[in-house]
Amino acid sequence: MKLENAGMPSRRRVLGYFGATALSLGASQSAQAQKWPDRPVTLIVPFPAGGNTDTMARLLADKLQTKYGAPFVVENKPAGGGVVAAGQVARSAPDGHTLIFASAGQNIIIPMLQKVNYDPEKDLVPVSVFGTGAFILGAKQQAPFSTLQEMVAYAKANPGRLDVASAGTGSVGHLSAALLAKRAGVQFVAVPYRGGGPAIAALVAGETDLYFGNASELLQFADSGRIKLLAVSTPEKLPQIPNVPTVASVYPGFSTSAWNGILAPVGLPKNITDALVTGVQEAARDPAISARLISLGINPIGNTPAEFAEIIAKERLSYREAVDAAGLKMEE
Repeated sequence: MKLENAGMPSRRRVLGYFGATALSLGASQSAQAQKWPDRPVTLIVPFPAGGNTDTMARLLADKLQTKYGAPFVVENKPAGGGVVAAGQVARSAPDGHTLIFASAGQNIIIPMLQKVNYDPEKDLVPVSVFGTGAFILGAKQQAPFSTLQEMVAYAKANPGRLDVASAGTGSVGHLSAALLAKRAGVQFVAVPYRGGGPAIAALVAGETDLYFGNASELLQFADSGRIKLLAVSTPEKLPQIPNVPTVASVYPGFSTSAWNGILAPVGLPKNITDALVTGVQEAARDPAISARLISLGINPIGNTPAEFAEIIAKERLSYREAVDAAGLKMEE
C-alpha cells in the first residue's frame, strides 16, 4: 500500500498542478488579448473605391497602420448597398482583425427597408465615428425663391409642383427631403437618380428644382452662381458657408447627416476597442488629415463607443420618421 501511494501524487498536489495550469493558461490568454494587431487588419468599406467614404477609410487606415505597426487593408465591398459587407463583419470573429467602416445605410436605413442577414443592433457594436458630413439643400438657379422659408411658402402655395432629386430611393438625401416635407407640411415630388453625380448635374442644368445632397457635392458650387444653397441639415452651420442657415433654425430638432465610423463584431475585447478609439481620435485630430476631411465637407469627430451608440439610437428614431414620411415599406 505504501509503495502504491508513494508513486501517486497527492490530492493537494493535483489541485495545485491544475490551479497553476489554469493560472498559466489565463495569463497566456491575457497576453494574447493584449497583443493586437498580430496580423493584417481588414477594414471593409461598403462603397466603391474613389468616393468620400473610401477616401476617409484610407486616410484612417494609413494612420492606424503607422500607429500599430501592422497592415490595415481597405477592402471595398459595395454589393447590396453594403449589406454583404455588414453581414460578413457581423459573422466574423470579434478579435479586431475584421472591421467595417460603415454608414447609417448599413446600420440603420437598409435594415428598415429590407430583410438582411444580420441584426445591426445585436451583431455589430459601435466603436468610433471618424467623421460626419452634412447635407445641403440646393435649389436650381432659376428657382423663384432664395431662402428655405421662401421655398416652403412657394411649396405650400403650389402643392406637388417642386421636384426634389436624390441619389436614390432610401438614400440619406431622399429621407432628409421627406423629413423636411413632413416637418414643413409641404409636398415634394421625389425624383431618384443613379447616384449623387447625375442628381447634382440635373440640379445645375435646371432639370430638377431641389436636391438635398452631400456637402462635398454642393460646396464646390457655393460661389458659382449656378445654384442656390438654402439650408444645412446638421444642427450647426458649415464653416465653409457661414451665411447658409440650418434647417433646425426654422424647424427645431431637424438633423440628418452622413457619418462614417468603425463598427465591429459583438464581443470585441475592451482593450482592442480602446486601442481603436485612440487611433481614430488621433487620426481625427491630425492636422493634415483634419484639413483633408474639412476640404471634403466632412467634420472630423473621433468619439467614444457610448457617444456613437447615442447617435445611432437617435437616428433610428429620426430615420424611422423619415421612412414613414417617404411612404417606404419593408420589402417582402
